[in-house]
Amino acid sequence: MTIRDILNEYDVILASASPRRKELMEYICTSFRVIPADCDETLPDDIAPEKAAQYLSKKKCECIAGVYQSSLVIGCDTVVICDGKLLGKPADEQDARDMLKTLSGKVHEVRTGVTVRCGSKELSFTEVTKVKFRVLSDETIDAYIASGEPMDKAGAYGIQGYGALLAEKIDGDFFNVVGLPVSELAERIKNSQFRSIA
Repeated sequence: MTIRDILNEYDVILASASPRRKELMEYICTSFRVIPADCDETLPDDIAPEKAAQYLSKKKCECIAGVYQSSLVIGCDTVVICDGKLLGKPADEQDARDMLKTLSGKVHEVRTGVTVRCGSKELSFTEVTKVKFRVLSDETIDAYIASGEPMDKAGAYGIQGYGALLAEKIDGDFFNVVGLPVSELAERIKNSQFRSIA
């Protein structure tokens, strides 16, 4: 069976408001609903940065799966980690500027946590991609911020948009940087207990 055959057996819900994730989900699922999770995304004070994305993906998934208990719910969260520091979505333009200056000329990690739940069954994983940025001038950073693109993106950039011009090298899954490691998700579902759930 293909991943589409498998997912067509379920009422699939993507617990994300991201239009980019919705587009990527269409590669593996012909019919699904989008129901964004409205939950508290506060991280525990003692959580390690590398565990944040998976933690938040589980919270988002559980928020929707608690209501739609017979559906297959997919929750996701993407974070950027640079120099051991967690970079989420910028609070304002100055925050975006600070993030981009932090990333300038450096290699950072993009981590997307994915959690899938159907009834009492669950799988959860984190995909990691390394991205190296070019050295960014103040002019480049200001122009990018003026485009408005950084403001709703982890790490203050979108690799699928103008942010592609900031990156020098990508090591790993490109779509993971966009926000959903769709190939790994498909493989995990095909090879998991979800395949045999009626």
